[in-house]
Amino acid sequence: MSDTISFELGSAADRPPNRFQVNPVNGNSRKSQAADGPGSGSGSGAGVGVGAGAGEDGPHEVYRRLTNAEGELLEDDTFDATQMLNQRQPRQQRQSIKSSFRDKDKPSRFKDLQTTTRFQVDPQNDESDDSNDSQEERELLDNEYDTKYGKSFRHFTREALPRLDNYRNMMSIQAAYRPTLDELHNATLVGKNTHSLTRNQDPESGILNGVLKFGWIKGVLVRCLLNIWGVMLFLRLSWVVGQAGVIEGFVLILTTTAVTTITALSMSAISTNGVIKGGGTYYMISRSLGPEFGGSIGLIFSLANAVACAMYVVGFCESMLAMMTTFGWEIVDGGVQDVRIIGCVTILLLLIIVVVGMEWEAKAQIGLLVILLVAIGDFVIGSFIGPKSDAELAKGFLGYNATLFKNNLFADYRPEKGGIQHDFFSVFAIFFPAATGILAGANISGDLKDPQKSIPKGTILAIVITTGTYLIMVLQCGATVARDATGNLTDVVNGSFAFLDCQPGECNYGLQNSFQVIELVSGFGPLIYAGCYAATLSSALASLVSAPKVFQALCKDELYPKIVWFAKGYGKNNEPVRGYVLTFVIACAFILIGELNLIAPLISNFFLAAYMLINFSTFHASLAKPVGWRPTFKYYNMWLSLLGAILCVAVMFLISWATALITFAAVLALYLIVAYRKPDVNWGSTTQAQTYKNALMSVQQLNNVEEHVKNYRPQILVLSGLPNTRPVLVDLAYMLTKNLSLLVCGHVLRGSSSQKYRTYLQERAANWFRKHRVKGFYGLVDGEDFESGTRALMQATGIGKLKPNIILMGYKTDWQTCDHKELDQYFNVMHKALDMYLSVAILRVPHGLDCSQLLGSQDGWKTVSDVPRTLQPNESSGDLQAVDSSARNGLGGSIDSLSRNVSQASSTSDLSFIAGNQSKDVSGMPDPLDAKSANLVNNSLRKSKLKHDDPASLYKGPGGAELPKEVLADLTQFTRKRSHAVIDVWWLYDDGGLTLLLPYIISTRRTWQTCKLRVYALANKNSELEFEQRSMASLLSKFRIDYSDLTLIPDITKKPQETSTQFFNELIKDFVVTEKEGENGTSSRATLNEDDALITDDDLLAVQDKTNRYLRLREYLWEQSTKSDLVVMTLPMPRKNIVSAPLYMAWLESLSRDMPPFLFVRGNQTSVLTFYS
Repeated sequence: MSDTISFELGSAADRPPNRFQVNPVNGNSRKSQAADGPGSGSGSGAGVGVGAGAGEDGPHEVYRRLTNAEGELLEDDTFDATQMLNQRQPRQQRQSIKSSFRDKDKPSRFKDLQTTTRFQVDPQNDESDDSNDSQEERELLDNEYDTKYGKSFRHFTREALPRLDNYRNMMSIQAAYRPTLDELHNATLVGKNTHSLTRNQDPESGILNGVLKFGWIKGVLVRCLLNIWGVMLFLRLSWVVGQAGVIEGFVLILTTTAVTTITALSMSAISTNGVIKGGGTYYMISRSLGPEFGGSIGLIFSLANAVACAMYVVGFCESMLAMMTTFGWEIVDGGVQDVRIIGCVTILLLLIIVVVGMEWEAKAQIGLLVILLVAIGDFVIGSFIGPKSDAELAKGFLGYNATLFKNNLFADYRPEKGGIQHDFFSVFAIFFPAATGILAGANISGDLKDPQKSIPKGTILAIVITTGTYLIMVLQCGATVARDATGNLTDVVNGSFAFLDCQPGECNYGLQNSFQVIELVSGFGPLIYAGCYAATLSSALASLVSAPKVFQALCKDELYPKIVWFAKGYGKNNEPVRGYVLTFVIACAFILIGELNLIAPLISNFFLAAYMLINFSTFHASLAKPVGWRPTFKYYNMWLSLLGAILCVAVMFLISWATALITFAAVLALYLIVAYRKPDVNWGSTTQAQTYKNALMSVQQLNNVEEHVKNYRPQILVLSGLPNTRPVLVDLAYMLTKNLSLLVCGHVLRGSSSQKYRTYLQERAANWFRKHRVKGFYGLVDGEDFESGTRALMQATGIGKLKPNIILMGYKTDWQTCDHKELDQYFNVMHKALDMYLSVAILRVPHGLDCSQLLGSQDGWKTVSDVPRTLQPNESSGDLQAVDSSARNGLGGSIDSLSRNVSQASSTSDLSFIAGNQSKDVSGMPDPLDAKSANLVNNSLRKSKLKHDDPASLYKGPGGAELPKEVLADLTQFTRKRSHAVIDVWWLYDDGGLTLLLPYIISTRRTWQTCKLRVYALANKNSELEFEQRSMASLLSKFRIDYSDLTLIPDITKKPQETSTQFFNELIKDFVVTEKEGENGTSSRATLNEDDALITDDDLLAVQDKTNRYLRLREYLWEQSTKSDLVVMTLPMPRKNIVSAPLYMAWLESLSRDMPPFLFVRGNQTSVLTFYS
C-alpha cells in the first residue's frame, strides 16, 4: 500500500487530541514518525486517528463505524493485536498490530486497499519511560481495546464464535465460517476457509432482501378465515341446524373443531421446531416423517387443492346462476353450460391476479374478507330486526321465539328426496369441509416473515373465530327460523300459524327445506350473495396459491421422476408460474366436468390424510425423542396428537369408506414409489431417530438374553480389507451370515490417516455392499502393523452380544517368500484369536483371493490413491498438501490383510502400500466426492439391481474392460447357482461342531441347496471301525444334518509315503536350521529364540507324529476330494511355544495345495450343535 494513503474516522477539525495514533510502518525511524505530529495528513507518517483522548467523540465515532445500523459489529473492520497481548516481548514488537481486510467482505471504502496492511501504534507521549508505556498499553487493552475493538478478537484465534450463519445449512456438516477440525487441530494446516455468505441471505432457499413477506395477520389469519368460511356458511349451516338441532349441531361443530384444533396444535409444534421453508404441509411432514410420507402427501395435497379450487369456483358459479335466474338472465342454457363458461372466465381472472404477484393476491384477499365480514354482520343484524314482511314470516322467519328455540333444540333427521336417510354422521360428513382450510397459512410458509410465530398464532386464532361464528349462527338460526313453513301468506294475514303445519317433504321453506335461510334472515339480502361470492372466490384463490407452492417445493426435492421442470420459480418471490398454469389446467378440466358431488368427499379425505400425518408426525417425534426435537410451542401433547390422528382416520371413513380406501391406496402407492426410488435426501426425519431407538433397545434387550446352543449364530469378522479387494472372501462370509447373523469386514490401515480418507473408505465399502446386496458392516482401524491392527479389531468390534465369534482370514500363500516378521504377525493373529476364545477360519482358493490388480473401479470410484486430488469446500490448501504428502509417504495406504495369493506375479504381501500397486488402474471416472458424480453412482446402483445376477455387470477390469469368463467364474464361485455340487467335510477333531455346522449352513443356501455333503472322520481303532461308523451316523442323524456319504479313516497313524515326506521337506528347507549350523556360528539359540520364523531339528522331532498325520491326510485328500467343489477341514491347533510359524504354515500348505476351494475351521471348543429340542 502506498505510504501516502490516509483514511480518517473523523474530520481534522472535530477530532479531539488523540492518545494513540496508528501510522503505517514504512521503515522510517520512530523519531521521524513522532515529529510528524498527531493528525498530520502528509508525508510518510500520514496516520489514522483512533484515539480515546480527553473527549469521547473519537471512540464513539470509531464504534459507530465499526457497527451497522442495528448496532451489530461489522466483521470486516478488524484488527489483529496478538503481538500487543504478549506482554513479555520488547516494546517495539508489542506496538505492531496487524489488520487484515478480506477481499470478499471488504467495505466499499476499502475496495482499493490490499488484503493485508500492517500498522504501528505509537503513544503520543514519547517522553515517558518503558514502565509507563507498559502501564498505558495495559490500560488500553484492559479498558478500551476489548470494548471498542472487541470484534477483532476473531483474529486472536482460529476458533469461530457462535453465529447464526454457521448453522443455516442443515444439510451441510461443515458450516460457512466455522474452521474445520483439521485446521484447528493440526498445526501444519494454515489455510482458512474463505467461503462466506452474503448477509441476510439464506443459502437453502435463496431468499434475499427486498422480497415481499407477510406477517401473521395478512399471511395466516386472513387466509385461514377466508378458507374456513366457505359456501357451507351460507348454504348448508341452516340445513345442519334443521337436521341435527341446536344441541347436536353444537356437538357436530365442536367435534370438527376438536379435529382441526388438535391438528393446529400439532402443526404449531412442528412449525416451531426449526425454520420452516416453502412448501408448508409437505415441508413439515417430509422433514418429520421422511420423504416417503412427505412425497405422497405433498402430491395428493397439491392435487386436492387444485380440484378444491375447481369446486369453489363451481360453487361461485352456482350462486351466480341462482341470482341470474331471479332476473331471468342466461348465457346459453341457464344450466351446466353457463357454469362452465362462468367458471373458466372466473378461474382465468384468478390466475391473472395470482401471476401478477402475491401482493395483488393479498390485497384481493383483504377485500374479500371485508365483504365476508359485512355479510356475516348483515345476517346477525337481520336476526335482531326480525321479519320485515309477511312473506318472510310465511317462509318461517319468526324472529327470536322461545317456543321455536325449544322445538329446534333436538334432532329431526329426515330422508332426502333421493331417499337417503340422514343421521348424525352423514350430516357431519357434509358439514366437515366447512372446518377445513386451517393449512391455508402454512401452505405459503415460504412467503411468511416469521413462520415459527405466524403459523401457530394465526391458525389457532382463525379456528377460534370461525368456531365462534358457526356456534353463534347455529343459535340464531335455531331461535328465529322454523324447520318447516308453507310460505302461505293467507295464513299470516289471518293471524294463524297454520303456515307452520305441513308434512315433511311437502314444504318448500324452513330450515329443512330451503338453502336460502341465511339470505331470508339477513337485513339486506344482496349482501349475502356478495358474501357467498367472497367466500367461494377467496377459498378458490387460496387453493390456487397453495397447490403450486406445495407442488413447487415437492418438485425441488426431486422425489418423483419427470416433475422437476415445475420447480423453477420466477421473480424475486420465486413464483411457481408453471405450477399456476398446471393448477389452472387441472381446475379447468374439473370445472368442465361440472359434476363435483363425487369428487368433494375425495378432496375432504385428502385433506384429512394430511391432517392425520401432521398429528402422527408430532406424536412420532415426541415418541422417538430425538435431541433435535425442541419445539418452542409447548401447548401440545403427544397422546393428544395420536388421538387427533385416530379421529382423522375415523372421520375419513365416516365421510365415505370407499373414498377413504381410495385415499389410503393412493398414499400407499406414492409411498412405495419414493421408497423404491430411494432419493438421495437426508432430512433427519423421526423415522431415522426411531430406527436408531429401536436398534438400541433391541441390542440392550439382547444383552439380557442368555446364550443357548440352539440359538448359536456364526458372527464373522472377515479380514478382507476393502470388500472390493477380496470379494470371494466376503461372499463366503456373507453366505454363512445372510439373514442369520453379523458380518463385519475388517480393514487395517498402516500408520495414521486423515478422517476424510477414512470417511472415503467407509463410503466406498458401503457402496460395494449396496451394489452386491451384502448386508454387512465395515470396520476400519489404524495400526502400526497388521498384528496390532487386527488385535484392535478383534477386541473392539461389536457391541454387547452383537460381537464376532469367528475370525475369517485369507490363506497367506506367500508365506515362504515374505518377510519373517510378516509371517509371525499372521501366525500371532491366530494365537490372539484363540486366546480370545474366537473360532478361526482360513479360506484358500486356487487362483487367489486378492483381486485389487484384477478389478477396475467399476462402481464409479477412483482407486484409493487418487481420492483427495481436488480441493473441496471447507478445505484449505494446507489440506491438499497434507493429503498429497501422506499419499506419497504411503500413510494413506491399505494393508487390507495379509492374504496375498500366488496368482499374482509379485510375491509381495499385503503389507505393501496398495496405492503404489493401483496407481496404474486409474480410470476416467468422476470424482467420488463430487456431488454430481454421487448422483451418477446412485443412479448406476439403482440400475444395477435389474441385472444383479449378471456377474459381468458387477465386475469390470481396469478402465471398464470386460473380464474373461474364467475370471468371472472364479469371482462368483460362492454366489452363482451350483448344480450337483459336492462339499467334503473332514471333521477330524471335536471342536464343538463348527466344522460340521458351517458346511451345513452353506448347503441350505439357494445357490448351494442341491449340493451333497460328504463327511470324513478319523477312526480310533481299526478293529472297531464298523461300530464307530454306526456311532457317527447316529450322531449326525441326531444333529438332523443330511449327508450323502460317511467315511471313517482307519489308518491315520500309518507312515506317509516317501513322496509326501520329500514334498514336506522341500516346503520347509529354507526355514530349517540344523545343530551343525548352530555350532559353526551360523545361528545361535539366542537368535532362534528371537526369531520364531525358523525351524530347528528339535522342533521337527517334537511334532514328528503330527507332521506324519497331516501328510497322511494329504494322501487321503488327494484320493477323495480333488474333484469336490469345496473342502472343509478342522484347522490344526497351533500350540503355543511348540509349533513355529513356518512349520505350521507348512502343515496347512501340505493339506491344501492344489486342492479345490479349501476352508480350515477351528471352533472354540464349545458346542454349537445339539440334538436336544
